[in-house]
Parts: sequence; C-alpha cells; structure tokens
Amino acid sequence: MSQIAENLALIRQKIRKAAQSAGRAQEAVQLVAVSKKQPPERITAALTAGQRLFGENRVQEAQDHWTDLKARDPAITLHLIGPLQTNKVRDAVALFDVIETLDRESLADALAAEMIRQNRFLPCFIQVNTGAEPQKAGVLPENLPALLNYARGKGLSVTGLMVLPPMREPPALHFALLKKLAARHDLPELSMGMSADFEKAVPLGATYVRVGTALFGNRD
Repeated sequence: MSQIAENLALIRQKIRKAAQSAGRAQEAVQLVAVSKKQPPERITAALTAGQRLFGENRVQEAQDHWTDLKARDPAITLHLIGPLQTNKVRDAVALFDVIETLDRESLADALAAEMIRQNRFLPCFIQVNTGAEPQKAGVLPENLPALLNYARGKGLSVTGLMVLPPMREPPALHFALLKKLAARHDLPELSMGMSADFEKAVPLGATYVRVGTALFGNRD
C-alpha cells in the first residue's frame, strides 16, 4: 500500500507544477480521489497518506465504502461524480457533500425537496455534455442556461460545472469550452480532468481533478 502513498505524492506534485506553470496557486486545485470499485485496503492507504477528498460514482457502493468511515472522520468530503437516479436522491443527500452530476429538471426537483427535508443544503455542479454524446449524461451546452436558472429557482446552490470529454477528441477543447461556460454564468468551480489528462485541465481552470487509476491502480 506504500505505492498508493507514492502515487498520491506524485499526483499532487504534478498538480502543483501544472498550477505554477499556469500562474495559479496550487491550493486552487483540489484532488478528488476516485474510489469507485476499490477495495477497502486501498481506500485506507489513501486515508493514511492524508487524502480526505474522494469521489464515488454509485450511491450504494459509496454507502458501503464511506458510511462508517465518515462517521469516524468528519474531515472526509465525498463528491458524487456519477449519474444520479431520482430514487437514490434521499441516500445521496444524506451521504455526499457535493453533487457534481445535476443534469435535468426532474433531478433538480428531487434534490431541492430532499435537501429541505433533511435540512442539508449541498453545493451542486451541473454536468455538461460538451460532446453531445447520446450515451452520456449531462445537459447540452445550449441548454445550460435554462437548467441553471431552473435549479436556482428551486433554491439549489449551483456553484460549478463538470465534464467528461469524449474519449476520441482532444480533452483540452472541452475543458476550454467548460471554462468559457462557467465564466459566462459566473460559476467558480470546474470539475474536469482525470488520470490521463488532469495536467491539461489545470491550466484551463480546473478547481477539482478526478483521479482514480493513477492513484489506486487498475480496479479489480
């Protein structure tokens, strides 16, 4: 498990160098350790190495990973980075600290109602489908203003945007588009960049990079 500590140090170093090269403060970019499908011992190794910000794709798996750990360590912060079904909203609001994948009005309705019910008001990012990929979640760029206005009208705190670029296109093009959209709508947070491309996302304004394989190794 010492390999995970080494990987974590290397990733943080790369983030720091990318930020410095772009004239950004290194603390402006946070690492989200993507722990989906990882065994408990790898998660424990990351925690032991000092990582406290994690991302999970599925609510049920996140509950298995994090319910007890979060109860014991209040410094842990958990982002939902996968699609959210409305029937999982209650559990998601109870467990997560940030919802990165708001992408439709029905989900905004469900989140707003559940946050009021639990008196737990979480920051939300809107996921943008910059590549207009039919198989991928996210709102199309041209529909972002309407969803943003709708979500805010429901009382949601929308603070940023999130993107998963198409695999066969240069990711920097999509990072640049997301940055432009965020600036247009005065959104300070940008979740973009993963294991293969987070160093390209940092100069283009990423405030969160989501890294799994480069940190934990291949999933079982």
